[in-house]
Amino acid sequence: MSASAAGPADDERWLVIDGRRWRRTDPCLPVELVDALKSHLGTGRSTVGAAKRAGDDGRVAAARRRVGLAKLGLGERGDYWWERPETDRIAQAETALADLDALDRP
Repeated sequence: MSASAAGPADDERWLVIDGRRWRRTDPCLPVELVDALKSHLGTGRSTVGAAKRAGDDGRVAAARRRVGLAKLGLGERGDYWWERPETDRIAQAETALADLDALDRP
């Protein structure tokens, strides 16, 4: 059975860095959606670091929530993207982006 008939191969699902396995971003997501989610992910990661240095536990928690939402939208957390219908995966990413964008509204 070919990789396409069985679903994505392991190297399409996982990225290995220093022996640790990380789930890859869902390849079915539109580029614009991935870019927006990755922007939020970068903001969240940067804010986690700044908040930790400042000793602000509340800000750390809020920034980690942003990171978690972005990773969920990208398919890097939650149910395995390769086990779910594409329409559900895209809807999850769009919902995550809407939730992240709402965090930036006053």
